[in-house]
Amino acid sequence: MVRWEIRPASSMCLSLNCGMKTLEQPPLPENCANLIQENATPLSSLARGRQVYEGLDIITNKVSAREQRMCQHHMISFVDPLVTNYTVVDFRNKATALIEDIFARDKIPIVVGGTNYYIEALLWKVLVNAKPQEMDTEKVIDRKVELEKEDGHVLHKRLSQVDPERAAKLHPHDKRKVARSLQVFEETGISHSEFLHRQQAEEGGGPLGGPLKFPNPCILWLHTDQTVLDERLDKRVDDMLAAGLLDELRDFHRRYNQKKVAENSQDYQRGIFQSIGFKEFHEYLITEGKCTPETSNQLLKKGIEALKQVTKRYARKQNRWVKNRFLSRPGPSVPPVYGLEVSDVSKWEESVLEPALEIVRSFIQGHQPAAAPVKMPCNETENKRSYHMCDLCDRIIIGDREWAAHRKSKSHLHQLKKRRKLDSDAVATIESQSISPDRDKELKEKGSPGQNDEELKSSV
Repeated sequence: MVRWEIRPASSMCLSLNCGMKTLEQPPLPENCANLIQENATPLSSLARGRQVYEGLDIITNKVSAREQRMCQHHMISFVDPLVTNYTVVDFRNKATALIEDIFARDKIPIVVGGTNYYIEALLWKVLVNAKPQEMDTEKVIDRKVELEKEDGHVLHKRLSQVDPERAAKLHPHDKRKVARSLQVFEETGISHSEFLHRQQAEEGGGPLGGPLKFPNPCILWLHTDQTVLDERLDKRVDDMLAAGLLDELRDFHRRYNQKKVAENSQDYQRGIFQSIGFKEFHEYLITEGKCTPETSNQLLKKGIEALKQVTKRYARKQNRWVKNRFLSRPGPSVPPVYGLEVSDVSKWEESVLEPALEIVRSFIQGHQPAAAPVKMPCNETENKRSYHMCDLCDRIIIGDREWAAHRKSKSHLHQLKKRRKLDSDAVATIESQSISPDRDKELKEKGSPGQNDEELKSSV
């Protein structure tokens, strides 16, 4: 058995698996599991927000019981399903304590993800602590939740009064972020923008946030061809159904959700209830046994199709985040990312496992890996949070890239075409009026025809 020499050269290993849990890779080999157990500790099978909750093991795709026995895992199934106020700050605080404990035992934490915000909160100093709040299954007053119940434009206007810089970077429809910024100000008396400026000004900080929390992390990104990934994601849903997904959903609905639905108090935007794969079957679950078999079957098919679509959409979002956060907008505190192409699973060992182990060994031993990190062209002048107002479409656009895309969009070009036609018709009307006998006489009495025409055209 080869034992990795643990040195301060590498603090943690992070694997970015954007939809890659769908891979048909072979089970974790015994020798690899032993190597991990002796030298490292998986912090989470997936740094995904929904896996911290008890229940829904199939739909949240938790690591198998066999793999959990082979090497220790953390941050899985420890939050009561009825808790709705568990946040990324709670995750960061518990995970950071575990990481420090793993370091104290001379081992390396392995983080596999997962949810973008959760990974970001572990890598960088980017979160702002508001008032601490105890997790509880009972109803608690959460200021952010209360704020989100108000109109988005009202919230945005209030934010612009106390933190105009932050408001200029957020869209009024982004109620969660607007409410969060208001919450920070209300509970601390300091604007969210000021907190962010303080983080960026710290040594190692940059435009995207504060410095790295742990130096020199080793980051591996498993990626594949989009068509191949879509096929695997569809198969993943089929495999979940074969593994007993519907029975799991029925049981969870009966124990935790049925009463909320009856009271009309269900919220699919909070806690475990926002898991991909649960709310998509809402109609099927609440009508099962109360409608004809044909209708029930149609609702089931509708739920399955919705699950497949939203799963693929989420995987694309994860990949965009990796490219934007690590590759196309690098800053001084953005670590290198090493890509592993996993389109052909028949070459898993030579294309994925062996290169990954070699990269990790290099990091641990404190020298540059033979493999080159992934590079992407980047625009240094691009502003991700720039504010643009499109008067034609009556829309607020945030970000240079989004603004460029909007100006090329069909809806914008359609509005532009309508405006040009209206302007053309108005000019034609003015010109026709200027040459009519009555109009000509009127203009002669008032002054120079050409001068008046120019004034009218200018006004249009």
